[in-house]
Amino acid sequence: MLALPTDAEAVVFDCDGLLVDTESCWTAAETAIFAAHGHPFGPEQKALLIGRTLEAAGEAMAAYLGRPGSGAELGAELLQRVRKELARGAAPLPGAAELVRACRAAVPVAVASNSPRELLDAALRSAGLADCFTTSFAADEVRSPKPAPDLYLTACAALGAAPERSVAFEDSATGVAAARAAGLWVAVVPSLPGVDLDHDWLGTSLAEPALQQWARACLRP
Repeated sequence: MLALPTDAEAVVFDCDGLLVDTESCWTAAETAIFAAHGHPFGPEQKALLIGRTLEAAGEAMAAYLGRPGSGAELGAELLQRVRKELARGAAPLPGAAELVRACRAAVPVAVASNSPRELLDAALRSAGLADCFTTSFAADEVRSPKPAPDLYLTACAALGAAPERSVAFEDSATGVAAARAAGLWVAVVPSLPGVDLDHDWLGTSLAEPALQQWARACLRP
């Protein structure tokens, strides 16, 4: 039995690395920036950036690369590079479309993403998931993005659901922290292997049969 509520009022999904395979886009962009400054890019460096906003990622890169004061510049470069990578297309991750549709058939659903609106819309369109959501919120549409609770609180309010009776699906520590701060239940499919993330449910894919069964059989409108 999954440790998730069987009477959830809403389900809120992260996007990058959870619904859509965009982390490869972000990683390619991040690798290029690090290489341009003479640094390799691997799991350690990825862990510093995953789940962050463009602004926060820019500041983290500036600190790591020893370029204080260049966070805004690096964030802008990251946006340009990710935009180009996304233009090549991004696929839905396994089980994402099926899970979203199963949840949507039972309860209201939304997306709460730490990407700016431009990149969020591009990712959902590319993966064929844009039509699955009538409600979504991006990092540049709230006062404080993840790890603050604002995105999840805003999504739950828009869906008319109590946070403590809603479920968040996440893939990063930043996202998990935001969902926890907002009071949601948290289901996690980590983007980075081997990371230890706080969770009520932990899996390797949104396509896991137990999770799909929960969505179809346990959720009630």
